[in-house]
Amino acid sequence: MSQQRRPNLLFLFGDEHRGQALGCAGNRDVRTPVIDRLAAEGVQFTHAYANTPVCTPCRGTLLTGQWPLRHGAVSNDLPVKTGWETPSIARALKAAGYRCGYVGKWHIGGWPRDRFTPPGPARLGFEDLWAAWECHHQYMVPKYHLNDSPAPVLLEGRYEPDVQTDIALEWLNERPEGGEAPFCLFLSYGPPHGPYRPVPPGLEGAYDPAALFVRPNCADTAEERRDLADYYAHVTALDAQIGRMVDYLRATGQLEDTLVVYTSDHGTMLGSQGHHNKQQPWEESINVPLVMRFGERLPRGTRSDLLISALDYAPTLLGLLGVDVPAAMEGRDLSAAAVGDARDERPRLVCIGEMVCCDQAVREGLVPWRGVRTERHTYVRNLEGPWVLYDNETDPYQLRNLVDDPARRPVRDELEAELGRWMERLGDSVVPADELLGRLGLSEAWAAREAHFHPHGWPPKAG
Repeated sequence: MSQQRRPNLLFLFGDEHRGQALGCAGNRDVRTPVIDRLAAEGVQFTHAYANTPVCTPCRGTLLTGQWPLRHGAVSNDLPVKTGWETPSIARALKAAGYRCGYVGKWHIGGWPRDRFTPPGPARLGFEDLWAAWECHHQYMVPKYHLNDSPAPVLLEGRYEPDVQTDIALEWLNERPEGGEAPFCLFLSYGPPHGPYRPVPPGLEGAYDPAALFVRPNCADTAEERRDLADYYAHVTALDAQIGRMVDYLRATGQLEDTLVVYTSDHGTMLGSQGHHNKQQPWEESINVPLVMRFGERLPRGTRSDLLISALDYAPTLLGLLGVDVPAAMEGRDLSAAAVGDARDERPRLVCIGEMVCCDQAVREGLVPWRGVRTERHTYVRNLEGPWVLYDNETDPYQLRNLVDDPARRPVRDELEAELGRWMERLGDSVVPADELLGRLGLSEAWAAREAHFHPHGWPPKAG
């Protein structure tokens, strides 16, 4: 391998994989040996967060390094802006000489969910391999559009992550003319997002619902236990696919020169706090796995409490790869802090929020909110004012809302001021969804989406 050749990037991510569902996170039930080994050979970030814990906005942020107000996708099925003024990690790496490929769920192209994303700017720089589908969750019926063809490829009877890993490995095994270009490969798996059944082939009965630990903030019922068991089965199935990718890199001598990342777009409540949707400000929804392995470039076997969010991923990964960060990215390059450079100023907080709540979250009474997560506290305000305040150090399951506790008023006021400064920087404010959609010129696009999902209105009318 040429000494001048830049390192590779392999970015793997699931959907709705919450940060608590890893063996290396202290979960004694779920089996994730491959991710655990990556953590043992790299860095596990315990304080990694989805800024906007729902698919489309956070995926847009992850790829562009921009807050949803800037990249445009403020809720599910609204498109990310794809003009050349929108930066992306793939565009930056492509300009630096990388081969850039994308496999799996895309979900930032807009409505409808079976749309074909044509070659060109809509792919945000992923120009060398495209095996993606906008959005679906039928894991035994894999679907994808391949490269330049709008004709869908539809398969039956195989677990979709297995098919997606096959495609990724086949592309990595190709030897393009010249052969020295580094690769950037994003592999976006659909699970463990529901539906949890059917479970992955070979993992039927892998987890006994009765034997699992149920979080104290979740009702202990047979239904919740069954969902948790089958959710874990999908997590374990993903772990095996990640193992195939890592084994290939190890066997071909590329592992030490590849930045391997595993994360998720957001978590899921799975019954905690009485909710089953993401989009919520609690840890099960916003805290995500984040493990990075990068040979000798990252300290091995490190648990880092560095506050990092999806907004920071693109600039931080570019920093680790030695590629200039586009000025239009709003996230922070935390590469120096990631490698343990004490001279680098560590962030005091990450900004979180939901701008346009959709689907189950609306049924569960959610309204737009913004907040901050510090190393210790979670503070959130919604349309009605201050909503939640938790001391996560003394109350890790967030059982005691301190927002109205007079003794915590100084903390609340301090975090409210911090939130105000962040929102000013991002040009954001907590406003009703209709007002925000109108301001951004997205009312018609949102109406088309809602007409499909909720032809009789939302929430459903009683009777």
